[in-house]
Amino acid sequence: MGDLEVRQLRYFVAVAEELHFGRAAERLGMTQPPLSRAVRELERQLDVRLLERTTRQVTLTPAGEVLLREARTAIQAVGAAGRRAQHAGRTEPGLRLAMKPDYDGGLLPEILAAYACDAAALPVELVLSGWGEQLPALHDGSADVALLPIPFDERGVDVEPLLTEPRLLALAADDPLAARPTLRVADLAGRILPDGTPVPADRGYLPPTSFDAGQAAQGGREGQSRPAMPGVRSGRLDLAQIVSLIELGRMIWFPPESVARRHPRPGIAYRTVDDLPPLTLVLAWPRESRSPAVAAFLRAATDVAAAACPAGRP
Repeated sequence: MGDLEVRQLRYFVAVAEELHFGRAAERLGMTQPPLSRAVRELERQLDVRLLERTTRQVTLTPAGEVLLREARTAIQAVGAAGRRAQHAGRTEPGLRLAMKPDYDGGLLPEILAAYACDAAALPVELVLSGWGEQLPALHDGSADVALLPIPFDERGVDVEPLLTEPRLLALAADDPLAARPTLRVADLAGRILPDGTPVPADRGYLPPTSFDAGQAAQGGREGQSRPAMPGVRSGRLDLAQIVSLIELGRMIWFPPESVARRHPRPGIAYRTVDDLPPLTLVLAWPRESRSPAVAAFLRAATDVAAAACPAGRP
């Protein structure tokens, strides 16, 4: 078997995702006959059938499913290699930090100050991104290090926990639940979350600890569209919109304590929920990284976190 080319993998991924040669060809900006020939040549080269074709449909074989998964990873790695090489070749190198605004546990100013004192420090470029976009930024080479909450798929990255902090319930100040001395997640059944879904009535349900509130900002959980929210016309919600809708009684939210402190509003009450899981903030970076600047940023972040909240570190 000869070495596969990135072009072959791109062609196959387009067909495997569209499951239609015509749509895949349109997506790639080419005609269908050469695309069909390229996929047949790939099957011949691998000596395995990747697609089952009939006059009605195209489906993946088990071998095709494996190649689709691996090809996506390979294409992403090639793109990331190019972006990292471009970044390394800049006349003024820097460290790119991916993070969601406000999701730094209140530590970022001190981390940046401590990092600047390290001999290996480089100028920091903040890559401010939406909910769940920090990990892809590490994988595709557009960021060198990221601040984000766990859990997430840690394949291909190294992780260092910084702090664990409570999450609170944010709800309208005039909501009857705001007058309750104690609350549990089960008390919130039916209330709408910022991703448009209601809190389930299942008494064993616990909201996830990572990006649960912010899926609205990227249109819903992966592979899903965000459910329509009664009385709200919006495809994307940013933090300011979420806060406003909470104040109006249209939704509830589970922000970490540090975010709640930054967004006090007269119309919002922040309450403790006894069985709400906390949020753990971590620093993540590509596993293959050997950057002295990344190592220096890690030292600064862990030192600041240990000094600022020794009891809060996992």
